[in-house]
Amino acid sequence: MEKNRQLADEQGDCSKILFAIQDTLDLISGKWKIKVVSVLLYGKKNFTDLQRQIDGLGAKMLSKELQDLEINGLITRTVNATKPITVSYELTDYGHTLEPIIKVLAEWGTEHRHKITGR
Repeated sequence: MEKNRQLADEQGDCSKILFAIQDTLDLISGKWKIKVVSVLLYGKKNFTDLQRQIDGLGAKMLSKELQDLEINGLITRTVNATKPITVSYELTDYGHTLEPIIKVLAEWGTEHRHKITGR
């Protein structure tokens, strides 16, 4: 009886963890969002700077990703009173909570590349 209850608790915990992981992946999934957030960890950027720093990211896709990140409260969009008008993007405090995740991903990726390539 006790063993069955423990197994049910473990399965319940596993389900909660899997739901939480899925929520996270839904938010930062895709090829570009995590890269956009990573660039913005280094400070405010305008649209053109983001596009230049993320190789292969087109304007239409960048616009969509920025909109998704803004809707989810990870970035703020500021229209600057310049001529011509420019728009800048920066991480919110909530967006900065992704920094430890990004650092761990980068560290793991570096170690993995070293393991696979020997470099």
